[in-house]
Amino acid sequence: MADILFKHRFPKRYRHPTLDATLTRQRLIGEARTIMKCLRAGVNVPGIRLVDTSEGCLGLEFIEGPPVRYLIPAGTDEPRYRLIFHNEEDENEEEEPDYEEIPDTIGARAADWGCVNDISMETLLEKIGVEIAKLHMIDIIHGDLTTSNMLLRASNNDLVLIDFGLAYHSTLVEDKAVDLYVLERAFASTHPDSESLFASILAAYADRIGKDWGQIKKRLDEVRLRGRKRSMVG
Repeated sequence: MADILFKHRFPKRYRHPTLDATLTRQRLIGEARTIMKCLRAGVNVPGIRLVDTSEGCLGLEFIEGPPVRYLIPAGTDEPRYRLIFHNEEDENEEEEPDYEEIPDTIGARAADWGCVNDISMETLLEKIGVEIAKLHMIDIIHGDLTTSNMLLRASNNDLVLIDFGLAYHSTLVEDKAVDLYVLERAFASTHPDSESLFASILAAYADRIGKDWGQIKKRLDEVRLRGRKRSMVG
């Protein structure tokens, strides 16, 4: 039997129990419906295995593979080595620890996580842009697009979007532009000097989403301008 990941919404003690149960049920059902809509439209997301509104639990397909955050370089501050233990007893031994070099290419990093096929940075960025476009084409706004919420499926290199807890339905160009801006800001924070990488994502997004790109790009530029003004004001 395939592994299942359980996402549990814990009770909020500061809320009235009846209100908390109602909100938890609504949000759980909303997230499940969003994922089902994505699955029907061919967006790569985890399959749903269980929905338990009484326990606030959502059972999802476990995706074997690395988070995209690990695959894309994090700049000069990224560690080059990691600590390794040969067995459980080594952690208690008073000896010099062993280190191994962290792979410095995307293909090697993917293989490090068990990916069976090689992948280039260009292909990975294209996959990101395409999946987000597929999401927006069915008017789903993710709400928390980061490279931590994207996984590369080890068996076939599919780019899988995860964590739809903040997702919602919207036909507004503004909301789609803000969704892209959130990812752009996340890229700037997590992957410094990545402007060219994000540009590749937008190119793939534009190609997939087609005629709607003109309006979205215009609004994205406006959102960026508002963001810069807020940064200047503090």
